[in-house]
Amino acid sequence: MRRAAAVLALGTLVFLAGCSGDDGEGSGSSAAAVPPAKVTVAPSEGAVDVGPLTPLEISVVNGELAEVTLVDGTGAPVEGEIAPAEGDAGTEVWIPETPLAYATSYTLTATATNDADNETEVTSTFTTVTPAAVSTPSVGPLGGQTVGVGMPIRVYFDDPVADKAAVERNLVVTSSTPTDGVWSWVDDDEVHFRPSEYWPANIDVRLDANLYGVDFGEGVWGEKDRTVEFSIGDKHVSIADASTYTMDVYDGDRLVQSFPMSAGSPDNPSYNGAHVVTEMNRNRVMDSSTYGVPVDAPGGYRTPVEYAVRISDSGEFVHAAPWSVAQQGNTNVSHGCINLSTERAAWFFDFSVPGDVVEVRGSMAGTLSSDIDDWTVPWDEWQAGSALK
Repeated sequence: MRRAAAVLALGTLVFLAGCSGDDGEGSGSSAAAVPPAKVTVAPSEGAVDVGPLTPLEISVVNGELAEVTLVDGTGAPVEGEIAPAEGDAGTEVWIPETPLAYATSYTLTATATNDADNETEVTSTFTTVTPAAVSTPSVGPLGGQTVGVGMPIRVYFDDPVADKAAVERNLVVTSSTPTDGVWSWVDDDEVHFRPSEYWPANIDVRLDANLYGVDFGEGVWGEKDRTVEFSIGDKHVSIADASTYTMDVYDGDRLVQSFPMSAGSPDNPSYNGAHVVTEMNRNRVMDSSTYGVPVDAPGGYRTPVEYAVRISDSGEFVHAAPWSVAQQGNTNVSHGCINLSTERAAWFFDFSVPGDVVEVRGSMAGTLSSDIDDWTVPWDEWQAGSALK
């Protein structure tokens, strides 16, 4: 019996050796394991001071993105959608339907699957920035206005802007007739937009100030977006020539009036250059104290006038001056204004709208320096005032 068992065992070994094949090679190891999907998200876990417009990026290696969710600190879901990242074929972004809030905690969860449908989940909790201050600038013209061809777009900030390029990049101007317009910073807290020449007549203009979530620098962030739509009306450009004592008024390219006038006297000459109409007063009191000369001082005055069309913030107007009719057309006697007869001033008042242009020429004074002296700035110099030059 022991011999029979040994023979049986030997037979079994021979059988097993025969199943492995005569060439001595093994049957091969099992297929390599499928690697798990690797998921990377940004902002990273624990990130702070995240801008509310910062892209929420997800990249996946060895798999495909299956799902993305975003919740705020209270657990409330934030609606959004997945889109490819610009310039990076291997990355996608989660775009919320509404921008993220300031000073808020969010948790981003991304799930991906590998080729074996195994899931990998990654979460990142981050906090958006808490601004030291938020800012919403004032804009002119106002929405719905119709203005003349000389009116620039003006954006005024409460405080000096540290990162002008970031702000300017988000001030988008479109018009029904495209122009070559450029933003130029006239001060640290004020930026204007104009074309190289006056605006085309009778067009629509739109400003999208996309400033929410924009870092102005030094702790100040944009408070909200704002859109302003206005229209450019007819082209009204008048030429007030102090050397010929005449104001020629054009409607488009057509001369419609040629008025005798009196400009600023040699002691108070009118400024040369393109002036922009900014204000219309049927009645106004001209007061020398508004530009530093007391009423009771030599040269001081306080005079009621009619049909006053303001053309600068330096105290220059086109207005009725019945007391100087005898000098209109032959002598300059005003304190810097353009004097017309009452009848002619009334016509010009009715003709004018804010944004119309009065070009003063032939004066003994220098060039206008005013709140809106944009058209006196050479185009190359104007372009150099852009933070994006």
